[in-house]
Amino acid sequence: MKTTAVRLYGKKDLRLESFELPPIKEDEILAKVVSDSICMSSYKAANQGTDHKRIPDNVAEKPVIIGHEFAGEIIEVGDKWKDKFSPGQKYSIQPAIYYEDGPVGVLSAPGYSYQYIGGDATFVIIPKDVLEQDCLLTYDGPGFYPASLAEPLSCVIGAMHANYHTTPGSYNHKMEIKDGGKMAILAGVGPMGLAAINYVINRKDRKPSLLVVTDIDQSRLDRASEIYPVETAKARGIDLVYMNTGKTNNPVKLLQQKAGGTGYDDVFVFAPVPAVIEQADAILGFDGCLNFFAGPSNPNLQAKMNFYNVHYAYTHIVGTSGGNMNDMKEALEIMSKGLDPAGLVTHIGGLNAVAETTLNLPEIPGRKKTHLYTH
Repeated sequence: MKTTAVRLYGKKDLRLESFELPPIKEDEILAKVVSDSICMSSYKAANQGTDHKRIPDNVAEKPVIIGHEFAGEIIEVGDKWKDKFSPGQKYSIQPAIYYEDGPVGVLSAPGYSYQYIGGDATFVIIPKDVLEQDCLLTYDGPGFYPASLAEPLSCVIGAMHANYHTTPGSYNHKMEIKDGGKMAILAGVGPMGLAAINYVINRKDRKPSLLVVTDIDQSRLDRASEIYPVETAKARGIDLVYMNTGKTNNPVKLLQQKAGGTGYDDVFVFAPVPAVIEQADAILGFDGCLNFFAGPSNPNLQAKMNFYNVHYAYTHIVGTSGGNMNDMKEALEIMSKGLDPAGLVTHIGGLNAVAETTLNLPEIPGRKKTHLYTH
């Protein structure tokens, strides 16, 4: 089977090439890729090359296919997996696999570490690493793009599940956002922030009573309010507020006023900016949980935190990086039931747009930037 794919050879060295895939083994699956969305993680990998933890050291000799938010159709199934998968099934992949004996260790992942699997390709071989970890997930919903966007949604779902609160006098952590509580999503109208808003207002089992979403770009806030109107949230019991914190000299005061002076139960930081992190810390209420969601490029990123409040107000901080398998399954399930992630996408392209888009992603206006159809 011939495939066409965008492969990484080193720092900023992406090449669109056609080549033959080897015949699949009994513990592998041949699959068609229909759609893939470009992620900032791919930008980081392409710019860092072998300095990236997931990129193999021998990538110059054995290039890897990039792209990890993809969906498609199963073409051929190896004998070992014929009782579980069949040709014609639609699929998505959880790329954050944990496989100690894999080719590049525990951090191996499709879209970073493999020669024959990645989202920016026409056809791929799904290896045993993915299959043995149950990371190949079937999808029964409409279209393919929702399944491609299930991975970023799973990251948001994981963040919500990772938050926790405590009961005074006990040492039990109650995992999850506070039901009926006050939530803030800071720097929250980028692609992942939009995914978070979408999830929060459509969630059935628990939701905040107040959701404040901030940014300093009014056009982005206006676009978010068009996609996810405050009226829609209101109908579901959520007071949704879009706030431009760039128009005030004291954003903390403005945020606290909106919360009625009690602070927020759950605060999510969607930009790796010290000032935003410190702003989040300053608006935490009693037993408030700060989730640092944004993945920083700077390994020495630091910000101040009020430790008086840590001690006396029980404030605390968590960080999440990606979702787990259950988060991915939840994402696919709610997509199949009608949650539409189309609001994240502003550009559509094909394989010929991958290299330039990936290497210049921060400079391209929009949200999830490019959703790719590989054929």
